[in-house]
Amino acid sequence: MTIELKRPRGRSGGRTTRRALRSVHDITMLPGLNRKLPLCEIMTGAQIEQIDAASMDILETVGVQFRDPIALEDWKRAGARVEGELVFLDRGLVRELIASIPSDFTYHARDPQKNVRLGGPHSIFVPMTGAPYLRDLDDVRRNPTLDDLAMFHKLSHMMPALHSSAHHIVEPYDHPISQRHLRITYSSMKHSDKTFMGMTTSPKNAEDVLDMCAILFGAEFMETHPVTTGNCNGNSPLVWDETMLGSMRAFCRRNQPVLCSPFVLGGANTPASVPATVAQLNAEALSALAYTQVIRKGCPAIYGHYLSTVSMKSGAPMAGTPEISLMNFMIGQMARFYGVPWRTSNTLGGAKTFDAQAGYESATTLSAVMHAGANYIWHSAGWNEAGMHCSVAKFVVDAEQCAMAYRMAEGPKWGDFDTALAAVPDVGPGGHYLGHPHTQDNFQTAFFMPELLDNSAIGQWQAEGSTEITERALTYARKLLEAYEEPKLDAGINDALLEYIARREREIPAADALNQEH
Repeated sequence: MTIELKRPRGRSGGRTTRRALRSVHDITMLPGLNRKLPLCEIMTGAQIEQIDAASMDILETVGVQFRDPIALEDWKRAGARVEGELVFLDRGLVRELIASIPSDFTYHARDPQKNVRLGGPHSIFVPMTGAPYLRDLDDVRRNPTLDDLAMFHKLSHMMPALHSSAHHIVEPYDHPISQRHLRITYSSMKHSDKTFMGMTTSPKNAEDVLDMCAILFGAEFMETHPVTTGNCNGNSPLVWDETMLGSMRAFCRRNQPVLCSPFVLGGANTPASVPATVAQLNAEALSALAYTQVIRKGCPAIYGHYLSTVSMKSGAPMAGTPEISLMNFMIGQMARFYGVPWRTSNTLGGAKTFDAQAGYESATTLSAVMHAGANYIWHSAGWNEAGMHCSVAKFVVDAEQCAMAYRMAEGPKWGDFDTALAAVPDVGPGGHYLGHPHTQDNFQTAFFMPELLDNSAIGQWQAEGSTEITERALTYARKLLEAYEEPKLDAGINDALLEYIARREREIPAADALNQEH
């Protein structure tokens, strides 16, 4: 397989020139997606109001547990009824609070050319995170290292449809847990100049991440410009814990968006019903979205969730099921009903290898996500084995699938309709268009040509070694990594980041941390 890499502007020299000569693939990041597809809206207006009313009833009569003394005091001051750790939220208060969440905003990247807008028709693709294992460049399943994480950040940088380098795509097991967030954040910043995510594994870790963002972007800049994203998972049913709430406060106080994400295992921590699951999830998300505005009115926030259904045979989470697609459609409608951006998960697989099951599961979810109108499309590359591993092969193929979905979601391009139609009388009955000037001018852009899916004749495929998708993808990933060129940080900023990390690593105990992981 031959690939071409577009040479970054401002860099020259023999090595870069040699790379450009042997390349055929443009790594320029696609702009944030502006979707043109019609939305799939499966609920009527009355059904949307039914879900809303059920969620508000849950908030008013069942309540949500906030296991955090600071949050409880915040809610009392905001006018909510608080009994122990239970917070009962009046629907009027909830509506008033979420009304101040921006309906859209712009993420600012280290390279301003890679800023992306989020909300309304504007969407971004973000790689998976959190895998305790990887399937590596030899397709071996093992524990990841910091170098493996850097590899995924480099691939994220080079895949055009990925708009973010995320954060801990894989867990670096060769670094102490207590200090890991520092190195993960630095890797996100160093190896890509796209936007990235920030760790929320503890309130103090979140503060460290935001301090590092302030070094990179400037503290004053962050007051008015989103530069990173935190994720706060709820404990369904109806619980928000101290770790997530403390991290949420850290991000919101600095005007940085968080994903307010109930963690749904349909049938296990929600009712065994799609509409009732959405009603509970909606109540949980609304309670967190409202709290972001108690922390700081007007700060950006994202309606989040993680969706899976549970196998009643084994209790294991499933991916790619019809109910997950239905819930994505419904949640999209609810988020638009409240006027807030929303996050979903993408290309999820439960397969243990990059096989047909992984492809079917991922494609089903990707299609639903695009038609549901999701904004922050997380876990868009690499997710397999229910998130237990990130596969290098699946990572690059998923990213190409996102590029294909991006092209579909742009809608038909009408700009050359008249000139293309003029070719019809030129060619006439029984002819072909391959040599026509319009075809020659447009053949590279008229139709998406995947590089990782093989469409050659079987004879050619056999002559070239009968290479299947996993091997092709791993070869492609190796060539990308060989050609990677680091988007260098400013030297002063780089030194300041490393000094901050060194100081914090001296301050944070690391004793026995590596042993405690296993």
